[in-house]
Amino acid sequence: MAKKKWSEMSDRQKTIVLVATSVQISLLLTALTDIYRRSQEEIRGNKWAWTAISFVNFVGPISYFLFGRKR
Repeated sequence: MAKKKWSEMSDRQKTIVLVATSVQISLLLTALTDIYRRSQEEIRGNKWAWTAISFVNFVGPISYFLFGRKR
């Protein structure tokens, strides 16, 4: 699929991009806040590693909530 310039996108496409970006940023901020507030004993693995993983891609924060936190 060819990349489109922002000015060439329809309003619906722009809305979808903005919503997806907002969701991704919200997940990242929520994961980083949770990592910061928990002690090392409440997290499986290293806090620094989970912080770095959260920045890598969209799956990072989701992985943290599924596998990184101790319940």
